[in-house]
Amino acid sequence: MPFARLATATTPTCHIGLGLAAVGRPGYINLGRDQDLGEDRSVEALRARTHELLDAAYAQGVRYFDAARSYGRSEEFLAGWLAERPGLDDIVVGSKWGYTYTAGWSTDADTHEVKDHSLATYERQRAESGALLGDRLDLYQIHSVTPDSPALTDKELHARLAEAAADGLTVGFSTSGPAQADAIRAALAVTVDGEPLFRTVQSTYNALETSAGPALAEAHDAGLTVIVKEGMANGRLAGPHAPAVLREIAERTGLGCDAVALALVLRRPWAGVVLSGAATTAQLASNLHAAVVDLDDDQLARLATLAEDPRAYWERRGQLPWH
Repeated sequence: MPFARLATATTPTCHIGLGLAAVGRPGYINLGRDQDLGEDRSVEALRARTHELLDAAYAQGVRYFDAARSYGRSEEFLAGWLAERPGLDDIVVGSKWGYTYTAGWSTDADTHEVKDHSLATYERQRAESGALLGDRLDLYQIHSVTPDSPALTDKELHARLAEAAADGLTVGFSTSGPAQADAIRAALAVTVDGEPLFRTVQSTYNALETSAGPALAEAHDAGLTVIVKEGMANGRLAGPHAPAVLREIAERTGLGCDAVALALVLRRPWAGVVLSGAATTAQLASNLHAAVVDLDDDQLARLATLAEDPRAYWERRGQLPWH
């Protein structure tokens, strides 16, 4: 597995990855986006910003980079950065298929992405990802699997994914929604010729949404690498929006609310990689302080009181506007 490369890394930040959802396209649901990106959301402006973030992340020990077909031009931006740095052989590159970006580089499109987990979409998007990333693509994930996803039962799709795995591509899946735990457990049961199909799982887990934790522990015990996304709850755990408990603990540590929120996730023994979704280099630097945050039992107990009912959490997330 490509994530074995991270096992030999010794930097404190090697288990923090950089996700490109916030910078690969002009519109996204993160809070504070207008302040983060400003008015210039041109392709070249976001390309330059993405490359700046990738440079800063690599320089500070980050070795996993995460894109998706639906993150606008994230794969294109990442591919361009890699092409200019052919000697980088110690990183892991992941992307996702299953959503098609439909916003046409607009922030006010009626529909920003369309979900389709069919074999036809996999074949089309696998070719698109391959054309951009080539053999630099280490991990290909089904994007946002839910318990009713046809990707969990489509045997022909499973066979094609197994062929890709036999050719050296690591196959994984991500989850979303209030029933993440059910989706994870269903995916763990998927086999091809008696062998488990999936080698990684990427799920939402943060101080507000902890419901997937037990299932992620099961996935880890089954040998999957666990990647955690949305550790900042789309900005709800960032300074201006953070709950009072989180702000108080952050003040005591002398670091940002974001660092404390991500540190909480990093403490989970099953968390292999925790993603930063930073849109600025300052945010990235603050996020990376999570690696040195030390939380005591009392602080952990106080943070545990922030957990919401998953249905309420995902309803709130679904109401966040695209900025």
